[in-house]
Amino acid sequence: MAQLSDDCFAFGGALLPLDDAQARVAALHACVAGREEVALEAATGRILAADFIAPIDLPPQTNSAVDGYAVTHADLLADRPTLLPLFGRTAAGHAPAGPVPRGHASRIFTGAVMPEGPDTVMMQEDCEATDAGVVVQPGIRRGANRRPAGEDVARGAMALPGGRRLMPPDIGLLAALGMGRVTVRTPLRVALFSTGDEIIDPPAPLAPGRVYDANRFMLAALLRRLGASVLDGGILPDDRRATQEALAAAAGRADLMLTSGGVSTGEEDHVRAAIAAAGSLAFWRVAIKPGRPVALGEVAGTPLLGLPGNPVAALVTFAALGRPLLDRLAGAVYAPPSRFAVASGFAYRKKAGRREYVRVQIGADGIARRYPKEGAGIITSLTESDALMELPEDMTELAPGDVAPCIPMGLLHG
Repeated sequence: MAQLSDDCFAFGGALLPLDDAQARVAALHACVAGREEVALEAATGRILAADFIAPIDLPPQTNSAVDGYAVTHADLLADRPTLLPLFGRTAAGHAPAGPVPRGHASRIFTGAVMPEGPDTVMMQEDCEATDAGVVVQPGIRRGANRRPAGEDVARGAMALPGGRRLMPPDIGLLAALGMGRVTVRTPLRVALFSTGDEIIDPPAPLAPGRVYDANRFMLAALLRRLGASVLDGGILPDDRRATQEALAAAAGRADLMLTSGGVSTGEEDHVRAAIAAAGSLAFWRVAIKPGRPVALGEVAGTPLLGLPGNPVAALVTFAALGRPLLDRLAGAVYAPPSRFAVASGFAYRKKAGRREYVRVQIGADGIARRYPKEGAGIITSLTESDALMELPEDMTELAPGDVAPCIPMGLLHG
């Protein structure tokens, strides 16, 4: 990661705008993942390593889209039905018997290769079979119900772009193009830590002053859903030297380190200091709510993203900064989650210069209502809200009826 100067936005009193923080993620990091070939059955969720060029036409041959009769359009009368004698029959999976003479119709079924000669297919519902042949109704356009070879994807065309996270329809397309294996990026290795003397792993007995670790389990689930290999670093104590040593050790075996907690300004917050002591900081403190104390840096050449300790803030900052960082390192093309315009059913005031994400529930009437509990530690606000309403930096007041962009909660999960 390139070294940035300690400008006032990153380390002074002002907060770094979220757009600038995301731009720094893009500017400082490139793909570190390797390549490997995997069976198509194992490729779902993996990242395509390079543009995939279609090796064949799809469909491979011109074929019929319906059950009916293959005809030559020029043989059809424009103002009345046409009687055509029958010649041949072609079913799917079988080659046509041969060319169809002009002035004839050929029985054909869905998916069957078009015989030589005809250029149009009449649906059987629009035809009448007789002893003398088939009666075809007028009015059909030339080429109707005919699927040309390469109509879906032409041989030599790019079927899928490199950097795409392969989803089930992509797997289907690759299979249709004859692929049994595909070259993808190797999984990103992410060392994951929680911090704090108060944190313990479930299901250990809960002593006074302790809380169960939610963040590490939530973030691990997010990372695995995005195809990363999680290296569980456990819980870091509130000790600067122990934190520095753990991060330095993880840097040698991970492509990315992800922490939650310990990046604020408290006396027991040691992650930011450990980054500065063992590496470098690119930014700290972003103009976002929830999630202001978020840090990006490196330790021994390995990127480290320090998320806030409150679960809501951890999820929001992971979606805003962790996901684009993860995708960039893993070789994926990052696509911001889609926003949908929703009318607000509540009033809200905020500070200028800060982007805020308000948890909302969307009713059957399409109106967004604020989740009644607003604390950044309220985990049920993540499980019971439908979306995050995104309020831009220049907004200071939201009134009932105002329309604002919303990000569905499901899109934050990968």
